[in-house]
Amino acid sequence: MASPGPPAKLLTVRCQCGHVSFPTPSAERIALFHCHCTECQKQSGSAYGTSAIYPAAGLFPLSAELEGRLGCYVRPTDRGGTMRCWFCRECGSRLFHRIAGPDGAPRGTVSIKGGCVEGLDWAGGKHIYMRSSVVDVPPGR
Repeated sequence: MASPGPPAKLLTVRCQCGHVSFPTPSAERIALFHCHCTECQKQSGSAYGTSAIYPAAGLFPLSAELEGRLGCYVRPTDRGGTMRCWFCRECGSRLFHRIAGPDGAPRGTVSIKGGCVEGLDWAGGKHIYMRSSVVDVPPGR
């Protein structure tokens, strides 16, 4: 019987300037989304934004040290909730966001910006909000 390989390691999330750095909440992401909504287009300055979805436990509650390095922008969602968007106070890189429903209860997941996760496995990403897509995406993606 083959022995299991070494346990997966947490990845490092880092902003563009390096002022903010922290480990992913878990070694494995839950999902990977390439979002084509107009909000993600504006946030990323590109055709779409990529988010790696992780369990929120392990990142939340935020440590005082991490929270002190972050700014937070809050915006309404299209379903009556709010999205808290955290970014580096120094370089402005968006690092992660978390959605709360209309009742104020936060989801059990956090969306970490894919380009900030060092060593992220990009395989299997799903394209979402295609109705506002500005680029062609091959069928089945």
